[in-house]
Amino acid sequence: MKIAILALQGAFAEHEQMLKHLGTDTTFIRNLTDWTHFISSSLEGMRGVLFPGGESTAMMRIMKDEGLFNPICEAILGDMPVLGTCAGLILLDRDHLDVMDILAKRNAYGRQLGSFCTEEEFKGIGRVPMTFIRAPYIEEAGPEVEILAHVDGKAVAARQRNMLVTAFHPELTDDTRIHELFLKMVKAEA
Repeated sequence: MKIAILALQGAFAEHEQMLKHLGTDTTFIRNLTDWTHFISSSLEGMRGVLFPGGESTAMMRIMKDEGLFNPICEAILGDMPVLGTCAGLILLDRDHLDVMDILAKRNAYGRQLGSFCTEEEFKGIGRVPMTFIRAPYIEEAGPEVEILAHVDGKAVAARQRNMLVTAFHPELTDDTRIHELFLKMVKAEA
């Protein structure tokens, strides 16, 4: 199994550490050559892609500039599992890549100073630690989207088919269960 981590901007190294801790091979995607190599070298059906937190506007611009937008959309729409955290959630929504039937409210929890940690129930996993940094939440979700967690009445985690998103940063805690859930999704697609 191999996971591609979009490494254009943001907190991608922490996800790499978490996945390596779980015994999973990773590769950074910075341009179309990296993506093409990942697709051609990884085993069919035993791969996924991870969109980390960061600045969604910058990440979208770089994806387009590097020719990654269409190939990554096609892979996700072709059932490649994807985990999007914080800005990664935003990238997958209707206004950006338009692969997941959600609409994100950007910077919903305010500025950097509004960052916080909490622990809440995550459907199918139990209580998980959640670190929010200038985080979004899910403002709208289509009928095929399963909401997995709420904080203060706002949807902060969801799943739709091969797509899993969190408004928080699971890579910034020692709890591996969100990444483990994603890896189960990758194995199930094989």
